[in-house]
Amino acid sequence: MQIDCRIAAETDANDIANLVNRAYRPGTSMRGWTHESHLLAGDRISSAQVRVLLRSGQTVLVMCRDGAIVACVHVQGDASGAWIGMLATEPALQAQGLGKSTLQYAETFAAEHFKAIVVRVAVLAARPELITFYERRGYARTGQIEDYPVAAGIGRPLVEGLKIEFLAKQTTRPVFTHCA
Repeated sequence: MQIDCRIAAETDANDIANLVNRAYRPGTSMRGWTHESHLLAGDRISSAQVRVLLRSGQTVLVMCRDGAIVACVHVQGDASGAWIGMLATEPALQAQGLGKSTLQYAETFAAEHFKAIVVRVAVLAARPELITFYERRGYARTGQIEDYPVAAGIGRPLVEGLKIEFLAKQTTRPVFTHCA
């Protein structure tokens, strides 16, 4: 499967939002292993929220096959490194290495464009399989756990006491990236 990586444009906002919502909160017929529909209700993100990310200078990388977006990831730099979030792959293409390669593109992008030495992610603490996914890729639990950010407008908890756990990884400075 030939996958091309590029930085998202505002015109991609609807496709990105639809992909993220299919991956995170799909109906029962489309569930991949990364869904969280049993923990949260509502959309994970709207097209308007994606446009706000892009207009504010933040980066969303998209992986495309035959011109269609099949994976995405949000990368944001700050003074202490970078944040990676909204990692999503098309549910029908999950468990084929696409998520791993998308994460690698994001880490490389963070190191090259933000000079990030540390990359951080936030994961639902109730998703141990997702935490394990990141740990297998070199992320470590930081011990920081916070309440789910209900006010962020990214879903309504269906379970009491939902928490977010933070993980971090030291990056290496790559010589090149394959994402234009």
